[in-house]
Amino acid sequence: MNHYVKTAFFDNYMTQHYRHYIVLCKPKVVMLLLVTALVGMLLASTGDIKIDVIIIATIGIGLAASSAAVINHVIDIKIDAQMKRTERRPLVAGAIKKNHALIFSFILASLAMWLLVVYVNVLTAMLSLAGLVGYAFIYTLFLKHSTPQNIVFGGISGALPPLLGWTSMTNSVGFEAILLMLIIFIWTPAHFWPLAIDRVEDYKKAKVPMLPVTHGIEHTKNYIVAYTVVLIFVSVLPYVFAMNTIGYLICALLLGFWFLFYSLKLKFASTAKTAIKTFYVSIVYLFLLFIALVVDHVIFTDILS
Repeated sequence: MNHYVKTAFFDNYMTQHYRHYIVLCKPKVVMLLLVTALVGMLLASTGDIKIDVIIIATIGIGLAASSAAVINHVIDIKIDAQMKRTERRPLVAGAIKKNHALIFSFILASLAMWLLVVYVNVLTAMLSLAGLVGYAFIYTLFLKHSTPQNIVFGGISGALPPLLGWTSMTNSVGFEAILLMLIIFIWTPAHFWPLAIDRVEDYKKAKVPMLPVTHGIEHTKNYIVAYTVVLIFVSVLPYVFAMNTIGYLICALLLGFWFLFYSLKLKFASTAKTAIKTFYVSIVYLFLLFIALVVDHVIFTDILS
């Protein structure tokens, strides 16, 4: 009887709370990271594609990113409680206890390291761990509260997935993977600062020194335009270094000028919804750019070679 009571309790708990645990993992963010990691894997693959390694590496990288996201929720409980965008997160709402979230994060990280070390390679495991520590602790615990350039420095961790994808296939750090990292590194501030503008009052209330809070919205808009222009130049480097063909170059330029259009609109003709619209455009931009990278490589580069 006791066994059945315990089982029923566990089943009931999981039925009520599994959705909250999924929210803690920031699935939308993780999915975008995994797309860039998968592109790194496919670009690094030569000859026969190792489907089994790709699947295991994707799961491992995803688990590590999810673990970091959970820790981010735990550390930011007080900040999240003061912001409309985050006030309903599971830990703030009390749907999940803090110690349960930490145990969940530890399980995710442990599974990630086991999968990557045993079935992929140690290099990918160590880089994934570095990304976890960089985002969950260095960025969330220190950089986020110490400098208005927090998202710039913190962007290093977010730029790792294509490198992780590359190392998963090659067990080495390739120049091409560094280029992919550079694209995401430059994209990150241009992507995040429009959201920070849209939520500037929340960040002021929570006393988080985001750039719009410390230097003003107009100053931040200038930075967004500048980073977007630099991003266009950086995004064509795969063509310059013969990773991709002119098909990718055309896509990169079209997508870049589309993103720049919204950045300039935010600067010179902004309405109440322009900042958040620019934020969403930046997400679609990165997704389509990385799809263009791999489609061009598979269809055109392989044919021409």
